[in-house]
Amino acid sequence: MDVLKILLVEHEVGRLAPLKAALGNQGYEVAAAENARLLHDQVMQFEPDVVIVGVDSPDRDTLEGICVMNQDRPRPVVMFSDDGNPHAIRAAIQAGVVSYVVSGLDPGRIRAVLEVAIAQFQAYQALHENLAGVRRELAESKLIDQAKSRLMRELGISEPEAYHRMRRHAMKQQKKIAQVAELIAKARRLDFLG
Repeated sequence: MDVLKILLVEHEVGRLAPLKAALGNQGYEVAAAENARLLHDQVMQFEPDVVIVGVDSPDRDTLEGICVMNQDRPRPVVMFSDDGNPHAIRAAIQAGVVSYVVSGLDPGRIRAVLEVAIAQFQAYQALHENLAGVRRELAESKLIDQAKSRLMRELGISEPEAYHRMRRHAMKQQKKIAQVAELIAKARRLDFLG
């Protein structure tokens, strides 16, 4: 496995150097930042595999920085915090934190925490992609059904014949049937189907 690149965001400047050194000693490539507000830009520059955020308690700016980053450049985010309040934990998870660890960063268990966070993130991303695919398929199916209904209504043909014409046109034009359905939805006249 390649060396993991970690972006370390620590609000306490005094804790930043020791944490960076501890992670570096374990073989990680580490970039450090003191502010989560610019997290999106920092992720764009460094392209980390994992983001570690150390805070006493997750504040609005930190959570917003994580949300903005996750819109364009989602990454596994591990948060180490002294705040075990359930509301703080929920807010962090909703912002996109995949692992929330209370009571400090222990260098002895960091590898396990990172492995769990990466696995959780990958599972979430797979679910997200599957859901997006299902939504896309449902939208295409609905569009195809609407196109068939229009052909049946305006051309006075059966559903199998409407589908056959759409499929034949798709094959001729080397398009997907959903693309033909979209053409039908936008067309003023349907004579292009033949």
